[in-house]
Amino acid sequence: MEPLEGDINALATEFIETLAAEDFQGATSYFDAEMLKALPAAQLEGAWKQVIGQFGAYKEEVTRKQEVSEGYDVIIVTAQFEKSPLNLRMVFNADHRMSGLFFQPAENIETEMPAYETPHYADLERLVEREVVIGEGAWALPGTLTLPVVGADNAEGLPVVILVHGSGPNDRDETIGPNKPFKDLALGLASEGVAVLRYDKRTLVHGQKLMAEMPDLTVQEESIEDVLLAIELVKSLPEVDPSRIYVLGHSLGGMLAPRIGVQSRDLAGLIIMAGAARPLEVLMLEQMTYLAGIDGEVTEYEKANLTEVEKHVARIQDPKLDPQTPPDQLLGVSAAYWLDLQGYQPAEVAKTLNLKLLILQGERDYQVTMEDFRIWAAALSGRNGVTLKSFPELNHLMMAGGGVEGAESGTLSTPDEYNVANHVDVAVVQSILEFVK
Repeated sequence: MEPLEGDINALATEFIETLAAEDFQGATSYFDAEMLKALPAAQLEGAWKQVIGQFGAYKEEVTRKQEVSEGYDVIIVTAQFEKSPLNLRMVFNADHRMSGLFFQPAENIETEMPAYETPHYADLERLVEREVVIGEGAWALPGTLTLPVVGADNAEGLPVVILVHGSGPNDRDETIGPNKPFKDLALGLASEGVAVLRYDKRTLVHGQKLMAEMPDLTVQEESIEDVLLAIELVKSLPEVDPSRIYVLGHSLGGMLAPRIGVQSRDLAGLIIMAGAARPLEVLMLEQMTYLAGIDGEVTEYEKANLTEVEKHVARIQDPKLDPQTPPDQLLGVSAAYWLDLQGYQPAEVAKTLNLKLLILQGERDYQVTMEDFRIWAAALSGRNGVTLKSFPELNHLMMAGGGVEGAESGTLSTPDEYNVANHVDVAVVQSILEFVK
């Protein structure tokens, strides 16, 4: 493909204007060949519709910055959408063509987004935080270790919880809108004597490098390898009791927790928080169907999109899925990723583990639903060392609806709730404390 003419700042502006005008064919003209293969116009349209559905209509650019990452030029535009700001991270190669596009949580904008406030159950005088690095070399990740101030009641070594993210390029706080569920958990648990390790996800820190060097990425490289390195790190800490290491997985992290338990011999237990028990592609179709009808009307476009998604899901579930099938026929994800997950039944694997298990679920969660919770419960029925708890008022972030209309117990949540500042419910923190301590 020919290099694009013009400064990358100007190209970034043109791209956003084209995207906001919903000229998806025109927007893909800024992509390089690999990007175009991974995210053709139809897939870009689907991604943009999801952004609009969650954050509202695009309004304007607020700020931008430019940086160099792993040899690529990166433009990060913080844009104001109707409901919340969002970062558009655009990666340009030497030919001024886009080789990466990421929608990421925006840093706080004082006039639009409330600053993070410490949850009422956290006491900052009872904890300290220090920066750490997970792993080393090309895939090293920055993280934060939150430690209780050591006293007589925890002088013999601290239990530690390692937090494992859900899908997407999450930061260490698992930031979404004004909410930071992993930071809530770290501060809340450390205030009561439990150390917590959280870190930025590999797909956030090394997203472009992964696209270039690991086109056949699986969950092993996306998540599990770094959890195993995190376990090795906490084992070496003098403050930690190595016999009391726990992994808490949220969403995708919860789904992968049993796999992590299989691969590590150093864990005392697993905490599965809103963890999927069903295949990811099934949940994705279910979520898209729910969101399409959330306004009471399913448009012709939405019907056509769901029909196309159903075709993708059928391909993914085909036992004879061809490893060479392009991502644009598999919900934008490589065949290798789906093949790695084919046949994986998290609850059945969990049943085989000699570990304590805590399963937590919000009953209003539309992303991972009570159907998943029932699967966990059925598979683990009668097994010792298992605690299952569901919370009638909580959503996927383990938060209450935060005053959003219709956010009462008994109704499924909406994406709007994620844009209202809130905190992980204290009952969830207390449940984890009881399990760990």
